[in-house]
Amino acid sequence: MNIQLGRGKTVRRAYGIDEIALVPGPRTLDPQLADTRWQIGGIEREIPIIASAMDGVVDVQMAVRLTELGALGVLNLEGVQTRYEDPNPILDKIASVGKEEFVSLMQGLYAEPIKPELIQKRIQEIKAQGGIAAVSATPAGAARFGQVVAEAGADLFFVQATVVSTAHLSPESITPLDLPQFCSEMPIPVILGNCVTYEVTLNLMKAGAAGVLVGIGPGAACTSRGVLGIGIPQATAVADCAAARDDFYRETGRYVPVIADGGLVTGGDICKCIACGADGVMIGSPFARAAEAPGRGYHWGMATPSPVLPRGTRIKVGTTGTLEQILRGPAQLDDGTHNFLGALQTSMGTLGAKDLKEMQQVEVVIAPSLLTEGKVYQKAQQLGMGK
Repeated sequence: MNIQLGRGKTVRRAYGIDEIALVPGPRTLDPQLADTRWQIGGIEREIPIIASAMDGVVDVQMAVRLTELGALGVLNLEGVQTRYEDPNPILDKIASVGKEEFVSLMQGLYAEPIKPELIQKRIQEIKAQGGIAAVSATPAGAARFGQVVAEAGADLFFVQATVVSTAHLSPESITPLDLPQFCSEMPIPVILGNCVTYEVTLNLMKAGAAGVLVGIGPGAACTSRGVLGIGIPQATAVADCAAARDDFYRETGRYVPVIADGGLVTGGDICKCIACGADGVMIGSPFARAAEAPGRGYHWGMATPSPVLPRGTRIKVGTTGTLEQILRGPAQLDDGTHNFLGALQTSMGTLGAKDLKEMQQVEVVIAPSLLTEGKVYQKAQQLGMGK
């Protein structure tokens, strides 16, 4: 429904994940019968969760461990892992500096050039240990390092920026990345993002994307919405982009998964994103809390070290358990941040959804009081949902 913002501007209402709730249908099923499998770029995974390509979230060992646990991790090819032979002292510095010095430190650390030989080395280290080598770069980075990534034997290439489109205008001195050409020439599947609208999603799929990332600015450490004023709340963004996926599938017979990227903290958030139409989700801060995460209990945005306009910050997330506890359980916390797979299976069972396609069809209602109704004691005592 359109709303008149003023005499010269008509707008529509958009909804965030916190504003919606999922409605049980006429049947339920045992959570063990809930099939959570999905595919991206021809690779099947049991768990529809991807760890974000952030330096505090994924390194070689995290990518390998996520593969072993049935999920997927993406390595940032423009971060410390490819700038420094041994990134550990750098990560120690990032974790130890005060908040006033943080941005300038990051800008200095990330001024170190990216080394193509380290890109190749990290990919090969993941592959040698049986991991799925999924990597990420900006469009400019993809243009520079695409061939290196392909030759190193990566399995998936994520091309990511705050906003990606097929109609990018550049100064005459700069040749922008031709997304359709890049997707067709790369010998591995290319996932494109980020976007939040039906039209751009459709265009990225027509360009050859093997998956589309949805989300602008909702991440825990991202400040793009404050710096740029850009974004659409995730519930509406995912539903719009999923509609483009469905229309594209009807027209072409090619199914391109939509991945909700950012702003998801709990198992309930993941369940609601899939109910809005997502095929999978990409999360950062929940995995930054794993004992195995490289961030030493901290998490920071990909655009934090920008030399001209930082659009991210460092947040302290602490360490709450192992990666296995966070992803598969058993949970040691009662706030929905452990055992994401169990939460998804239990939600699907309660809603009567046998698989993710059925989960995408469950009834959704607008429910701004969902997280506060009846929770006065939890809020007062900072327990459970009141933390």
